[in-house]
Amino acid sequence: MKPQRTILTIITCLCICLLPAVKSNAQPQAIPFFGDTVWIQTDSTIQVPFGKELTETVIENFYQQLLASKYQPVLKALLQYKEKNKPDDWLYYQLIRKTAQQLSPKAANYYRYTLYKWFLLTQSGYDAFITISQQKMLFYVRCNEYVYNIPTRYTNAGNYVCLNYHDYGSVDFESEKFSQVKNLVPTAKDAFSYKVTQLPNFLPSDYKETELQFNYRQNDYHFKVKLNQQIKQLFANYPVVDYNYYFNIPLSKETYTSLIPALKNDLKKKSKKNGVAFLMRFTRYAFLFEQDSARFGKEKRMSPEETLSYDYSDCEDRAALFFYLVKEIYNLPMIVLVYPRHVTIAVQFDKPIGKIITYNGKKYTVCEPTPQQQDLKIGQLLPTLNNTPYEVVYVYDPAVK
Repeated sequence: MKPQRTILTIITCLCICLLPAVKSNAQPQAIPFFGDTVWIQTDSTIQVPFGKELTETVIENFYQQLLASKYQPVLKALLQYKEKNKPDDWLYYQLIRKTAQQLSPKAANYYRYTLYKWFLLTQSGYDAFITISQQKMLFYVRCNEYVYNIPTRYTNAGNYVCLNYHDYGSVDFESEKFSQVKNLVPTAKDAFSYKVTQLPNFLPSDYKETELQFNYRQNDYHFKVKLNQQIKQLFANYPVVDYNYYFNIPLSKETYTSLIPALKNDLKKKSKKNGVAFLMRFTRYAFLFEQDSARFGKEKRMSPEETLSYDYSDCEDRAALFFYLVKEIYNLPMIVLVYPRHVTIAVQFDKPIGKIITYNGKKYTVCEPTPQQQDLKIGQLLPTLNNTPYEVVYVYDPAVK
């Protein structure tokens, strides 16, 4: 019996080998992604049509068809990138956006594009849902953080923030009523975080050298800083979050290595007080001033690298950059002070100087990083703010990890 089985096995293998190869219609597609390339395999079955009708039934049918498609290779590529690179949620969502754009261009069918984003995000484990009105589709994800300039919905499961509100500009929620599409992915439980702890590994060729200059004590200082305009794209729709979030967004590698060592070299012979004064004037005079409302039409809190990348910035942006530089070079305790129409920083020195802010029993010295009509020194507060109430919105203590 054994020889017969062997012969049968050989014949079976020969038959299989002689069968015509089954052609796969999977197509490799490259997604350029902030210095990297993510390859996805797309099958024709993933191209599910979606018309102009916007109802819960239509959305559910679209979801079921997509779920029955060969979407797994696409999701696998995204999750492999996530596992390998450990991106923060904001960066991973940008990859999902680019993938959705590749599968279903935004300009061709906005509803379909949004549903692909929602599908890939929920299949990645994030708790998200869709709401619809007669003509609009809003895409929400659960978030346990404070986010200030986008719509929020509260449910028994928690707080959800809108990821695509910027596409509409504004929505009149009083006149336009939205209904929530039932939860189609109950296994998706993860909350989304806006915390950014690392930037992508951009290519060195993505950077251009920009000269920043200012004057300090009758000396001109020039810094050739490498800047990447993709930073603006990465944070274009980043919402207003708590100060400690965007103050602590790091610089990318190329920008960091082109600026921080040069600053440290100029500061190595200066005392901490004079060094902080130097950084204070750098953030004041290396950039022009303009309010966010004039430039963006809304409030936009910029990260330190965004502030370096734009020609214009306001007090919040300069405060973020100054905070980052003092933290990186001196790692001194600091507090962020918010007045009704102004944001500034106070630094804790061994011996306080001038205007002192006492908070939790500790004394901090005001250091104004935004240009004013008069050249304020360390320890000098704007005279108009002397009797103005303020709020301490963030405390940085290097000793507290």
